[in-house]
Amino acid sequence: MNKSVILALGLVLSGMFVSAQTLDKQAPQGFDVENAAISHGKIDTIQYPSKTVGTTRKALIYTPPGFKKREKYPVLYLLHGIGGDEKEWFRNGTPQIILDNLYAKGKLTPMIVVLPNGRAMKDDRATGDIMAKDKVEAFATFEKDLLNDLIPFIEKRYPVKKDRNDRAIAGLSMGGGQTLNFGLGNIERFAWVGAFSAAPNTKEPQLLLPDPSKAKELKLLWISCGDQDRLMPFSKRTSDYLTENKIPHIFYIEPGGHDFKVWKNDLYLFSQLLFKPVKQEEVNLILKSE
Repeated sequence: MNKSVILALGLVLSGMFVSAQTLDKQAPQGFDVENAAISHGKIDTIQYPSKTVGTTRKALIYTPPGFKKREKYPVLYLLHGIGGDEKEWFRNGTPQIILDNLYAKGKLTPMIVVLPNGRAMKDDRATGDIMAKDKVEAFATFEKDLLNDLIPFIEKRYPVKKDRNDRAIAGLSMGGGQTLNFGLGNIERFAWVGAFSAAPNTKEPQLLLPDPSKAKELKLLWISCGDQDRLMPFSKRTSDYLTENKIPHIFYIEPGGHDFKVWKNDLYLFSQLLFKPVKQEEVNLILKSE
């Protein structure tokens, strides 16, 4: 086979892959509107014992349309911001509607989604001074609660796959910082990491990844932020460090500020990439195109 034929075949195959992975940079109108004509997943409240906190804690869990207990599913842990709790995404981000609509279009790998409370303390409600020292510190404590209490509980009670390649973590604002801190700090536990508008709790890049080459083990590393968001420097410095060290990742600067309009769009895009082959540089090209 001559070189020109090989090149043509390569372009065709590459084009097929890009077409299969093409994303809308902005979710289409109606992506977050409930559609009564399609199948729906289910949202439940769960309670799990936390040795880390010394109490019983709450989380929400979304099981996809057509959920079957005899099947095994990958799992996404989706984290909230500093002013929220386990219901913040549910109330303001309607992930169950966004995901239901994507399933109806055949755009998602079936997955279970867990929405925890990332404020790991006995009184974990978002009341009073949410910036109080003990409440902010509780977001760091959640790493232990997540790894040692919540994930084992989910894996015992639900039919989820237990390999790192089937475990994702993502979050908004404070939860975006937690995602980078916990995801990059525990690459042996997570293969899919998505930070939306990461907050100042995000560790300095050199502390996040003292050995940048470890991040090459990730299947997907997504960082996004609104172009009007004053917290942009925390996302940019992480992306810059990754770029300097030649670490594949997606960095999406999108229209908007620090709000759910941006984060719902992030979930719409990020969820479509999960648990399937991803060529991150090609996704970057799509997201940066005019």
